[in-house]
Amino acid sequence: MRRLGHHRLHGKTGGVGTKGMVAKLSLGVIVLLICTLSLLFSANIGSNPEPTRPSKIKVEELWESAASGGWRPSSAPRSDWPPPTKETNGYLRVRCNGGLNQQRSAICNAVLAARIMNATLVLPELDANSFWHDDSGFQGIYDVEHFIETLKYDVNIVGKIPDAHKNGKTKKIKAFQIRPPRDAPIEWYLTTALKAMKEHSAIYLTPFSHRLAEEIDNPEYQRLRCRVNYHALRFKPHIMKLSESIVDKLRSQGRFMSIHLRFEMDMLAFAGCFDIFNPEEQKILRKYRKENFAEKRLIYNERRAIGKCPLTPEEVGLILRAMRFDNSTRIYLAAGELFGGERFMKPFRTLFPRLDNHSSVDPSEELSANSQGLIGSAVDYMVCLLSDIFMPTYDGPSNFANNLLGHRLYYGFRTTIRPDRKALAPIFIDREKGKIAGFEEAVRRVMLKTNFGGPHRRVSPESFYTNSWPECFCQMNPKKSSDKCPPDNVIEILDSRLESVRDPDSTSQTNSTAAGLER
Repeated sequence: MRRLGHHRLHGKTGGVGTKGMVAKLSLGVIVLLICTLSLLFSANIGSNPEPTRPSKIKVEELWESAASGGWRPSSAPRSDWPPPTKETNGYLRVRCNGGLNQQRSAICNAVLAARIMNATLVLPELDANSFWHDDSGFQGIYDVEHFIETLKYDVNIVGKIPDAHKNGKTKKIKAFQIRPPRDAPIEWYLTTALKAMKEHSAIYLTPFSHRLAEEIDNPEYQRLRCRVNYHALRFKPHIMKLSESIVDKLRSQGRFMSIHLRFEMDMLAFAGCFDIFNPEEQKILRKYRKENFAEKRLIYNERRAIGKCPLTPEEVGLILRAMRFDNSTRIYLAAGELFGGERFMKPFRTLFPRLDNHSSVDPSEELSANSQGLIGSAVDYMVCLLSDIFMPTYDGPSNFANNLLGHRLYYGFRTTIRPDRKALAPIFIDREKGKIAGFEEAVRRVMLKTNFGGPHRRVSPESFYTNSWPECFCQMNPKKSSDKCPPDNVIEILDSRLESVRDPDSTSQTNSTAAGLER
């Protein structure tokens, strides 16, 4: 099966069902996903989520999508899913802190929290200044109209809390501020948060990063997260156009791989991996760690031995060479400013000279001015999503890598290369001690045991945002009823139910139509 990225990007809007959800995909994704699905449908439908692992790495096969096992993405409701009511319990404001992708998962949680509490969601606030020094905000990054339209079957959304009108008087509603507990269970939202909302008419949850438990025993709630993440959150047209331009230029010379090279000051300081740097650089890293992270005794040799250090650029190159990628491979680097500069990049560039980033492919004024901000991160995200192969080098605490792994899985099981740093560490350490014999074979043995992007069981600490299988996937001929795809007319059903809320006279027709979701 040929890789799908060679198709030009187009986009349009539609519903959220088996057909409609596809139509709702972001600009630049729609044609690619349709082509992916058409190929997936032609495969034999099975129920095994984890195909037999290959006995050796075949580079040519890695340029294709991973085996689907008969699964396809589907986040439309499969059971009774009432539309949001006209009158809700109040307004929910949230402040999403962190980088673009930490904010992205927080937005998904905010929509779900609003659904759980039957609340009206105020467009999420992005606390960009604290991380990116960028004040673009939600409206500057995402397509607001598309976001609201896509989620109309799930929650009511407004731009701001409106004034209250009572007895001819106008009164401003001030949201009551609450700091939610980390990974709060649903019960917290149905008790503490909901009680405050009913008392004050609006609540303001801040900060709102990782404030709703990921593992929830409700597949419909998880599918709502997928609808937000993979359908509703579409970048603004100018960002999609920039991304499309870069992908087109890369595609003009054939297929390409993207790598999230997380060899940056914040991650190195977080990991406590200092010893490979000179004294001045170590001083900078220790200072950054002291100012931004909790004090903790970290020993470099111990951290590296258990895979807690980001891979160096040279180690990334050595892994790819051991896997038999040659030096003609075109690589797009998604990264901020690499710590340590060119001396760390030189060995990688020697192995793989065809390296690019968004600035080198498209040195436009907009990207030059925002290469390290939200727009630069958004463009990197889209290019990595559409690349033939994606390789994260430090996917543990990296929200960028984790979200992309999940999006590429949902987007047709697109190939990912996920190095097992813990298993690779002793091999690299031996190489540094001069034990070179058998190095590449040892690396290949480790990499053969990894998953290259196919459906697989989610095992802790893997995040739901990294792997939404099986909740957000379905089969046309399943062995279990819970894996059955929703009906083709799911959009008609959802539209009919939404209309019944707006026009109560249509209730009888809605009841008969809605029964289709239960079949």
